[in-house]
Amino acid sequence: MVLSINVAVLLAVVIIVRLRRRTHARSRFDEKLTVVIVLVFGVLIAPTSFGQGILNAVGQLARSLSQTSRP
Repeated sequence: MVLSINVAVLLAVVIIVRLRRRTHARSRFDEKLTVVIVLVFGVLIAPTSFGQGILNAVGQLARSLSQTSRP
């Protein structure tokens, strides 16, 4: 039996657990570590189809917001 763990899924779980902690219970080091983990997670999912879908959705949202703000 071979068990494989997707690193992106593991990092997603770590991010969720870290963000559920109370804000005032975090130190600056904890906040910086969370930022680094989120950046690594972004780099891992960027080349996947899921990452490309997120990029397209955010791009469409940004375009629609910029068009509605113009007179």
